[in-house]
Amino acid sequence: MGYRELWRSRGVLPLLVSSLLARLPMLATMVPIAFLAKDASGSFRWAGVVAGAYSIGMAIAGPLWSRAADRRGPRGVLLVTGIGWSVALLAIALLPAGRYRFLPALTVIAGALVPPVMQTLRAAWPRIVDGPALRTAYSVDATAQELLFMVGPMLGATAVSVASPRLGVLLAAAMSAVFIWWYVLRQPAPLPRDVHTAVPLTARQLLWHRHRLPLILAFGLWIMSFNGISLAIVAFADDHGQRLIAGIFEAVWAFGSLVGGAISGALPGRRTSYLWRRAALVAAGMLLCVFATWSAVSLGIALALSGLTLAPAIGALYGRLGALTPDVARTEVFGWMGSAATGGAAIGAAAAGAVIDAFGVRYVWLLAAVLAVLSTLVLLRVPPEAGPEADVEPPGSIRPADSDLSAGGLLGETA
Repeated sequence: MGYRELWRSRGVLPLLVSSLLARLPMLATMVPIAFLAKDASGSFRWAGVVAGAYSIGMAIAGPLWSRAADRRGPRGVLLVTGIGWSVALLAIALLPAGRYRFLPALTVIAGALVPPVMQTLRAAWPRIVDGPALRTAYSVDATAQELLFMVGPMLGATAVSVASPRLGVLLAAAMSAVFIWWYVLRQPAPLPRDVHTAVPLTARQLLWHRHRLPLILAFGLWIMSFNGISLAIVAFADDHGQRLIAGIFEAVWAFGSLVGGAISGALPGRRTSYLWRRAALVAAGMLLCVFATWSAVSLGIALALSGLTLAPAIGALYGRLGALTPDVARTEVFGWMGSAATGGAAIGAAAAGAVIDAFGVRYVWLLAAVLAVLSTLVLLRVPPEAGPEADVEPPGSIRPADSDLSAGGLLGETA
């Protein structure tokens, strides 16, 4: 059983728990910052500008920090960014209300200093587990992320409600300083590198690859659809005069994903697994929601069923991207995936807003289904994950046929 093998592996539980705690303040930050901007300026439009500036900083700097972690080791990068991010949050919290026009500049800096916790975690899994346990590790990672999306924003909102937005930002800064330090101490040693795996890859060699590029694009399309659906949920609740059900729908959707991820991680995975099949199930789940918008109950059931497909697909994508990337560049490739997610989130929210105004809420789920179908087509040529009975290569190894440095390794050279 995948879970049994995973928990028996030394260092797995401390690494996972410390990574979750290190990521928690990152998801608890934006709610207090948004309210801080709104209270200071009197406008939610300014809060949107501040949130956008934060995302821009993350999208630009994320791959750079990830690349540095691959080349210099994750511990130093995590310490520098962890301290820097805490200081930037402290500056935001202590900024006088009359100086709110400086918030976008400060949030760009804060976004650029977000520690690459998710990237280093996903790069670390092949260093401590392999075989079925590795597949389960990525599934657990994707499932735990759903818990963070539920708990993190709620924690930030609670701090704002009980005390103030400033206290919420200060709390995130303090949590970051403590939890990221603990996560740094749990980092596994890098894999031994020979002459081939020690060769650094350029960004073009890393991204312009016949398998890695489709995986990153597919993830961006998924996040685009997810963010659009989140806005559609809010619009549906507003149309029905029951704004509270927006939170209930989000929780039901996330709970479905939790259940799906837990089941996926427990399965033995003995058959060859094609990622495009999981992407097709994601599309089917979103298409189901198109026909369920006639009532809150039907949409809630459809969201729960749709959620079952999410964490298994995301975990499988993490696993394929990690397996198809040499250890020397694995953190960086997950950094680029994070940038694709940030861009996809921004585009998805904007597109969903336009669709709601022009056609209605239900058509956002149709748009999401179309995006998921596109991701399925993009993933058709990604090689499958072999079951445990297959001859599995050691983590971080590079086959000549798949090497980024070989003649066939680049999309431009295989066309």
